[in-house]
Amino acid sequence: LSGAALGGPAACVSKVELRVACKALLDRDTLNKSDPCVILMVQAQGQWTEFDRTEVIKSNLHPVFAKVFTLDYYFEEVQKLRFEVYDIHGTHSIGTRDDDFLGGVECTLGQIVAQKKIIKPLFLKYGKYAGKSTITVHAEEISGNNGYVELFFCAKKLDDKDLFSKSDPFLEIYRINDDGTEQLVHRTEVIKNNLNPVWEPFKVSLISLCSCDEDRKLKCLVWDYDSRGKHDFIGEFYATFREMQKIGSGSKVTWDCMNPKYKLRKKNYKNSGVVILSELKLHRVYSFLDYIMGGCQIHFTVAIDFTASNGDPRNSCSLHYINPYQPNEYLKALIAVGEICQDYDSDKRFSALGFGARIPPNYEVSHDFAINFNPEDDECEEIQGVVEAYQNCLPKIQLYGPTNVSPIISRIAKLSAGEATVKEASRYHILLILTDGVVTDMADTREAIVRASYQPLSIIIVGVGNADFTDMQILDGDDGVLRSPKGEPVLRDIVQFVPFRDFKTASPAALAKCVLAEVPKQVVEYYSHKAICPMPPLPSCDFPASLANTPTE
Repeated sequence: LSGAALGGPAACVSKVELRVACKALLDRDTLNKSDPCVILMVQAQGQWTEFDRTEVIKSNLHPVFAKVFTLDYYFEEVQKLRFEVYDIHGTHSIGTRDDDFLGGVECTLGQIVAQKKIIKPLFLKYGKYAGKSTITVHAEEISGNNGYVELFFCAKKLDDKDLFSKSDPFLEIYRINDDGTEQLVHRTEVIKNNLNPVWEPFKVSLISLCSCDEDRKLKCLVWDYDSRGKHDFIGEFYATFREMQKIGSGSKVTWDCMNPKYKLRKKNYKNSGVVILSELKLHRVYSFLDYIMGGCQIHFTVAIDFTASNGDPRNSCSLHYINPYQPNEYLKALIAVGEICQDYDSDKRFSALGFGARIPPNYEVSHDFAINFNPEDDECEEIQGVVEAYQNCLPKIQLYGPTNVSPIISRIAKLSAGEATVKEASRYHILLILTDGVVTDMADTREAIVRASYQPLSIIIVGVGNADFTDMQILDGDDGVLRSPKGEPVLRDIVQFVPFRDFKTASPAALAKCVLAEVPKQVVEYYSHKAICPMPPLPSCDFPASLANTPTE
């Protein structure tokens, strides 16, 4: 069983980019052709909601859209998609009239990913074909180790195609695939009435731009925009990503923008202008494994609930009862999660804390104590050491209350803050809180989590026993952004809450998979937000070799 099958979060396999084109769309306009736009709808819990939409392409029945849809792909889920094509009238939003609807089609993301490219007929309402209209969807997987590039293009002395004004140029870049087909990578905005345009910089993943092949040909076209869709061709040139990288400090890369017809007809024809790459910024997208393989250690801390609601440990009905033949739920959860985390910590020493008990020697209530009773060193040797400290601790304490977890969260957040000052990806913390009930200090806990979201820390809360944990869901940001009592949102979603009873009949691996599923993403989010790269040595797979020493941002 996977975590998703048991109600936990599914693990995102990868991100997928979808590119869309249509052919033979219905012409709904009297004077001009339709102005199509594609809306991507996704189904969640039986409801269709808009995910995103393409740009509007004026007066075109065979549009190729520049907009890229980026979705998370889950192998174990059926992700239903619906593509709807509409004719947009002027600057108005999409209407509800039937004559605005040019057709739609449903499929799953898995179908697109499996085939990489699908061509489907479009249907109107009630299953009627929308003439001969079709939609083509291309899928490309964006792997974790790919980077993306930011390109700054401009042009000079472009041909003037307009009689009473200057050209309105825009640039298109196509990737030439192995089979010779062309895939639109990017279309710039239109610069009105300008023969020396400076286009807005744009970002594109390396796999989209050149399939991570630096020598793959890119076909670049410059057009003079026409509002009726009959754009005038200015010129073209071919480039590769390797050529683009020749840009240096102060230097630029230039290409002659050539019109093949003019070159044949005009004796002294030189070019139809010059296109210039004025700047290139390479951004590396790091993965969880990049940080781990770069030496980032995962420090594991467990915090155990010793409140009276657990029951007397000497009683077999107690959640803390030590059965020599069967570990209790606290131990099952601790071992399942801890054994995964210990593989990422070189010294195999883990902090073990307790809360909600009266502790020796004065038997005052403590909400933050070392279960080995050594405040100077709360660490235990390996997970087995934590288990032994837990078992030895039980006869020496008095279970009490209330269930306050904010002191321990604040303590570990403060410890994590020390790692944050190092400015390198050397240590990330995971705090596992095991509790049998809803926390009593909810307001303080929310405040502590918001503060902790700025530190290299993830928090996993496992609810043990049969209590009603409904109120604990507020701490898990899956249903919305967690906020402090004053309304401040968390910087990152760092909390994962899971009731142990959902995994009683499952293997320990299923629990570990569920509660740890979000940790890799949280690690990457933290270091990416702080602009901290993995420590060397770095893997070089999936990234162009010549980029290994390129400065990243």
